[in-house]
Amino acid sequence: MDFIEEARLKSAVLSEALPYIRRFKDSIFVIKYGGNAISDSEMAPHEQLESFASDVVLLASVGIKIVIVHGGGPQIGALLGRLGIQSEFKDGLRVTNAETLEVARMVLMGKINPEIVGAINQFAPIAIGLSGADTRLINVVRTPGDLGFVGEVESVNPDVIQKLLAQGLIPVVATVAVDEFGQAYNINADAVAGAIAGALYSEKLIYLTNVEGIYENYPDPKSIIRRTDSKTLAEMLAGSKIVDGMIPKLKSILRALDEGVGSAHILDGRSKHSLLLEIFTDSGIGTMIVDVRRFMSEVRRNDDD
Repeated sequence: MDFIEEARLKSAVLSEALPYIRRFKDSIFVIKYGGNAISDSEMAPHEQLESFASDVVLLASVGIKIVIVHGGGPQIGALLGRLGIQSEFKDGLRVTNAETLEVARMVLMGKINPEIVGAINQFAPIAIGLSGADTRLINVVRTPGDLGFVGEVESVNPDVIQKLLAQGLIPVVATVAVDEFGQAYNINADAVAGAIAGALYSEKLIYLTNVEGIYENYPDPKSIIRRTDSKTLAEMLAGSKIVDGMIPKLKSILRALDEGVGSAHILDGRSKHSLLLEIFTDSGIGTMIVDVRRFMSEVRRNDDD
């Protein structure tokens, strides 16, 4: 590709992105950065994190307000393995005893959170680390059953996040919180991202993971669903085609859309600049989900046209 062709290609990309930049200025995006997006990437972990951080700073630079919620399941599992502690899962959630909880806190709050904050701040000093316990951001209760110290989000107090966003900062939230008695709990990051997005009435809720999106027949790549609605998603969840790790994501998406989030997206965070390609191009590269009421209104509008 010669210089002129490359310049034309870049101009076309910028031209396609411009309407989206204008549309989403001052909007809130909640991005769940999954541990699988880091651990499964073909890039080295520091390169993958650097790519993600640069995309986030670019979004912030064009006026989009970003909140990051991060997981760390594979990293927690790896450290548990090195310590000789066996992992057990039920319905996609890790059974968490006191020993496992301490490991989860070490990984989420002591390693992953500061790494994400540091990577963003290398590009611009705008990221700040939080946990669900800070200012009681997340009100948590123990999950029913025998999952141990696994919590459910009862409510979100978004005040501290809103104040940070008003200052042009990017909150990076580790998914550990305490209940009213001071007991700490590990919380599924998908559920936390959805709850925060709902509390903020965010424009977008974005999950960066290790798959392209939602599949009609997983893992057949030809069955990828590019756009769907909450009604269809609920039907899929009630069926038997959804694998365990996707269940918390879909449940949190349905809750967030019902609470007024504009749209939800699931995309492959291992791919370079996947975040920008999903947001700033007409076709996108993942799965976009909207509330069925919004979906039907768009269908009617297109029919009228």
